[in-house]
Amino acid sequence: MKNYQSFPYKIVITLSLLLTGCNLPKLTQKTINKNVPESFINSKDTLNTAKIKWKSYFNDPYLIALIDTALSNNQELNIMTQEIKIANNEVRARKGAYLPFLTIGSGVSSEKVSRYTSQGASDNITSIRPGKPTPANLPNYLLGMNASWELDIWKKLRNSKKSAVHQYLASVEGKNFMVTNLIAEISSAYYELLALDNQLEILMQNIEVQNNALKVVKLQKIAARVSELAVRKFEAEVLKNQSLQYNILQSITETENRINFLIGGFPKKIPRNSLAYIDIALDTIHAGIPVQLLENRPDIRQAEQDLLSADLNVKTTKANFYPILLITSGIGLEAFDPKFLIKTPESALFSIAGSLISPLINRNAIKANYYSANSRQIQAVYNYERSILNAHIEMVNQLSNLQNSKSSFDLKEKEVDTLNQSIDISINLFKSARADYMEVLLTQRDALIAKFELVESKMNQLHAKVNIYRSLGGGWN
Repeated sequence: MKNYQSFPYKIVITLSLLLTGCNLPKLTQKTINKNVPESFINSKDTLNTAKIKWKSYFNDPYLIALIDTALSNNQELNIMTQEIKIANNEVRARKGAYLPFLTIGSGVSSEKVSRYTSQGASDNITSIRPGKPTPANLPNYLLGMNASWELDIWKKLRNSKKSAVHQYLASVEGKNFMVTNLIAEISSAYYELLALDNQLEILMQNIEVQNNALKVVKLQKIAARVSELAVRKFEAEVLKNQSLQYNILQSITETENRINFLIGGFPKKIPRNSLAYIDIALDTIHAGIPVQLLENRPDIRQAEQDLLSADLNVKTTKANFYPILLITSGIGLEAFDPKFLIKTPESALFSIAGSLISPLINRNAIKANYYSANSRQIQAVYNYERSILNAHIEMVNQLSNLQNSKSSFDLKEKEVDTLNQSIDISINLFKSARADYMEVLLTQRDALIAKFELVESKMNQLHAKVNIYRSLGGGWN
């Protein structure tokens, strides 16, 4: 029997460790920059709106019902849920890799060897039963267990499992980010739908006003105070606005169906209350401080988990340069006749072996994997830094948008009030022949455009409210 403690074998093991463990390839290092400004636009308010639950932030019961439905039925979100389960199963699989593998089995075989081989000649001489030669065709029955265990001396398997854990956590954060975006997308579409309803209502009122003005112009023509041209101009304006209402109706249908898709349903009417759209109050927004984004934003948390996973993958691929210590063993019963299987210790067998496997020549594949893992780790660092930068810029943009849209809405509201008064004045002047019909038309047209813009300005305000909540990382928790 070979003595694995003898001097030659000690030399083999020592050389294996030296050749594989030394002269490892050098990697490129990239440090993480987590520095962020102290505040958003000189605001040091530590209160954070992201902590508010979405059911409190969006207090419209119709909108809350839509979001609730989407969180249950949205197909993309449900696909992501299955991705989380897949990632969790990967953790279980890698955890099992560093535990011993145990198998049990049985087998039956039959073998005939040539008499002119060493085994055949030996069988011809020896005898299993007294006075009878060994049969040429000898069956074999086996029942036993085998075990194998790779000793994780370099923590390769454990690091691989930990990497899978971080990938699982990254998938969870990915779902959270999807929840945040889904809430924001439904809310924005819902407010857009309310805006379209209001624009349609404004247009219908304007058509009614223009029809009344058209009747006045026709009476003026009969009285020979205006020409046929004035009548035709008013008629064209009415027809133009009647045509515009169908464009708005089509936009309403498409917006409703966009919401239906997000909530996982077929086309149907979306319940809503559009009457008080202009008067929807905007709650005070607390942006907090930039460093809170690292905790609240799911996309930043996902990038952080990806980075931790990439760090462990570098360690895992590095361990491939070192020897693998594998222990195998087996125990069982074996005999040429089933009745002899229970006769022990004659039918018993066992084995145990240890092997040290190390890469010596042609390690290019291992080096390539090592370099690739290093590059992915550097990519993960840049992605993490990019996520932080993107989140901060989003917040600054949305805070500015909220402030500017509020100022725009206030001025546009005053403009609409002024033009509403101008419509009445222009019609009265026209009736008394002190204003031209074109002045009436232009005043009505300006008022309609201003009212449409007022609705859009309100929609911009509400979109800013939604986008700030999303940029802060609200909604998922």
